[in-house]
Amino acid sequence: MSEMRAETTILVPGKIPAYAADRIGERFRLVGIDKADPALLTEEMKRSVVGIASATIVNAAFIDALPNLRIIANFGVGYDGVDAAHAGTRNVMVTNTPDVLTEEVADTAIGLLINTVRELPKAESWLRAGRWRGEGPYPLTRGTLRGRSVGIFGLGRIGRAIARRIEAFGLPVSYHNRRQVQGVDYEYHPTLLSLAEAVDTLISVAPGGAATEKIVNAEIFTALGANGVFVNVGRGSAVDEAALAEALEKETILAAGLDVFADEPNVPEALLARENACLLPHVGSASVHTRQAMADLMVDNLIAWFTKGEALTPVAETAHVRSGG
Repeated sequence: MSEMRAETTILVPGKIPAYAADRIGERFRLVGIDKADPALLTEEMKRSVVGIASATIVNAAFIDALPNLRIIANFGVGYDGVDAAHAGTRNVMVTNTPDVLTEEVADTAIGLLINTVRELPKAESWLRAGRWRGEGPYPLTRGTLRGRSVGIFGLGRIGRAIARRIEAFGLPVSYHNRRQVQGVDYEYHPTLLSLAEAVDTLISVAPGGAATEKIVNAEIFTALGANGVFVNVGRGSAVDEAALAEALEKETILAAGLDVFADEPNVPEALLARENACLLPHVGSASVHTRQAMADLMVDNLIAWFTKGEALTPVAETAHVRSGG
């Protein structure tokens, strides 16, 4: 495979971290547009762009608008915004950034779970507002981790990292996936409903997409029960947010902790109004250390593709794609 040339053009639709853009600019010719809209592409871009570095939606129409496209490097482990199946039919490689964010997101999930159950952010606000001094100790929390049983929806890399942490708390772990995971001892449930009926704490690490759209719904919350806690660090689209808000309001479940939402950064008012919801602005992997590692892997995929004709972390839908040289 020949060395990549400086005129190898990589398109960035929307925003990516500045560190990633700088690295791309050092090795390639970088061009940018505001979003992945075919109408924003110039004729020169259509001719010259061979790669995309992206943290946004890249649909089939946008892929088709770039006839010489060879690779889409996605920033993030989740790539449901990229039509990878269509890219595969066009012989376009798609990569993501797994592993490098696994531990960070798992840490966030545990922190969010503890904050949700023990109300630590609200307790800090109580102190800062002078209420400890003026009114006395923060009220005892109804929630605790003690005695809980935890179900994980999506036992992939991140799900397994969360499970290891849950085990350290001395709590039993169960899980639901589309298929059973080999080599783990956790109890497997063939349906999400079965899992929710068996546990009182459900942590969703499920990917987005049509298969999981609003799959965590009113039936699941009812199954969790009045002591139930729901935590989501996967994709917001997997949750029926209206049903969740109602479950919180009616105390069908005890509490919820959310780091992701269906229409980010727009959080439903019904969830904002709930005191028994702990809400974070999608910070699961948001440390300098981890975001830099993600950026490095995204750029390293581009470099490997254009120098060796190989991707470091191809997604399943494009594992068959081979470089055209």
